[in-house]
Amino acid sequence: MGNKNKTISFRVNEDAFETLREIAEERDISLSAVFRDYVQTLVAHDGQVRVVPEHELVDKTSDKTTFPPRVEVPKSLIHDHERLELENKHLRDQLDDYKQYITQLHQKIDELNQEDDEEVILLDDLDDDLDHDHGETFRLS
Repeated sequence: MGNKNKTISFRVNEDAFETLREIAEERDISLSAVFRDYVQTLVAHDGQVRVVPEHELVDKTSDKTTFPPRVEVPKSLIHDHERLELENKHLRDQLDDYKQYITQLHQKIDELNQEDDEEVILLDDLDDDLDHDHGETFRLS
């Protein structure tokens, strides 16, 4: 199924519309392109977008605060994370090996059961036979 474009419509007051038209003229793009850019930015940043006037943006950059906020992570934490990922991979590989080994054991058991001419008798089956034949039941204590 292809990626189809959808249409979004909404109402704004006259002042906001004029401001948006001025923004589009400054950028030399259509008014709908302004909205497409905004929506694409909004989607790309998972809804974490603020629209601020350009002069406020210049003032904010000198303040060393960014949006979305960023956090510095110590290298030791990154190394621990990488180590844990490797350990996780190793454990998953071991689990896969154990699963293969169990599968091989089950296959050997099945092969041995097919080769054996001996009949396997379950104790439950013996109890059922005794109940019907003699009417007596035996218990182990």
